[in-house]
Amino acid sequence: MAAVDCRGRVADRAVLTALSWTPGSRLDMREAHGLLLIRRDGHGMFKVTKEGHLRLPATVRHRCRLVAGDRVLLVTDPERDLLIVHPPAALDDLLAHRHTEVLDGDPA
Repeated sequence: MAAVDCRGRVADRAVLTALSWTPGSRLDMREAHGLLLIRRDGHGMFKVTKEGHLRLPATVRHRCRLVAGDRVLLVTDPERDLLIVHPPAALDDLLAHRHTEVLDGDPA
C-alpha cells in the first residue's frame, strides 16, 4: 500500500525495484475495470521520475477517481513486467463482492 501525493506521485520504490524499473523507464498506463495497468514500454508516454517515483498523471488519476492522500494497493507481476494499481474504489468493489460470497449473499 502506498499513498498518492498532491502531484500524483507514488513513492514506493520497492515495487519499482522488484520490476527493475529505473528513473527514466518509459511506461504505458491503461485503466481496465477500475484498475490501472502499468507496463514498461520503450515508446510509452510516461516515465519513472528522476527521483525513482511512479507519477500518475492527472488524466489517469481522474479516470481512476484518485485524489491526493488516497492509498492504493500496488501489485507487481515481474514475469509480465506489470504493475497493477488498485484504487480505493476498486478495492471496495472487490471486498464487497468477496464479503457477499463469504456471507452467503447476506451483505451484512
